[in-house]
Amino acid sequence: MTAFRLLLVLMLIVLGVYTFLVILEYGINLFPYFFGDMAALTWAGQFNLDFMFMLAFSALWVAWRHQFTAAGIGLGVLAFFLGAGFLTVYLLIEIRRAGGDFARVLLGNRMTSAPPS
Repeated sequence: MTAFRLLLVLMLIVLGVYTFLVILEYGINLFPYFFGDMAALTWAGQFNLDFMFMLAFSALWVAWRHQFTAAGIGLGVLAFFLGAGFLTVYLLIEIRRAGGDFARVLLGNRMTSAPPS
């Protein structure tokens, strides 16, 4: 679990630095670039569409993990719009809360005391 936590921290640092440099060059409005590539039907657009679907999976998992409560839906929205920047921090927090038990991290409150038979 330590290696995974280190990977999450490394990802967060690299993403933060990269994002900072891109904002310096292009500004903070990513939507014209993101959706413009999709509208142009390019490989960059295909990647953006695929990535957007992965963001949706991430958002749905976070909301599901919190049993679609208002807080869970709010966290899901954050997961969708903030991507890996949100998910790395979220996972680091949940790993700590779960005491390193990754089944609890994945399932949240749905975790049972006995595995299914």
